[in-house]
Amino acid sequence: MLSIVVPVLNEQNAVVATLDALAPLRARGAEVIVVDGGSRDATVARAMPLADRVIATPRGRAVQMNAGAAIARGTVLLFLHADTRLPDRADRLIAGALASPDRAWGRFDVIISGRHPLLRVVATMMNLRSRLTGIATGDQAIFVRRDAFTTAGGFPPIALMEDIALSAALKRISAPACLSTCVITSGRRWETHGTVRTILLMWRLRLAYWLGASPTRLARAYGHDPKPQS
Repeated sequence: MLSIVVPVLNEQNAVVATLDALAPLRARGAEVIVVDGGSRDATVARAMPLADRVIATPRGRAVQMNAGAAIARGTVLLFLHADTRLPDRADRLIAGALASPDRAWGRFDVIISGRHPLLRVVATMMNLRSRLTGIATGDQAIFVRRDAFTTAGGFPPIALMEDIALSAALKRISAPACLSTCVITSGRRWETHGTVRTILLMWRLRLAYWLGASPTRLARAYGHDPKPQS
């Protein structure tokens, strides 16, 4: 069984379309769990009719995703950002990718929706970098066998780069299945803050993380308030 965990925070404008797109997977037996981090808008009300469970936790993507995983019934977990759409056959693609006992986890290629032509370049570089390094980002809809997720220790409760840290831990268990079928994620982050500026910021933050910088300090530079994750 596949359990899809969707962390949300003030996503009333995106959550309905995201959950609606999961209806065919639910019809085939997938479980959808929405984990709210304290939304002050209509996110929870809009999500409740479209998910199997909606729960509340302290704010923080890692905390929220771990909480969803803890109550999930599936043997395979998929972590989906609220502004990301899965392909129609995602459940079957995941089952095929994890059919080998030697493969414990994986991710999809990504397309970034938006008007700026550089977004296509960003997505191509993300997919290529992930294939070369074996590291995935949350935008790529990471999926993992429950036992491997438990062995890896789940998402570390850090303010930023929790997806990178989990990937590094999972890579010690197996190489990822890198699916060429794409998820579609919103380019709103790049377009709101400036595409080039956001690209440069993310490169700088990832380099700083690999050099040992504190995720809390990086979260402040990224514009997140890390306090609720402590």
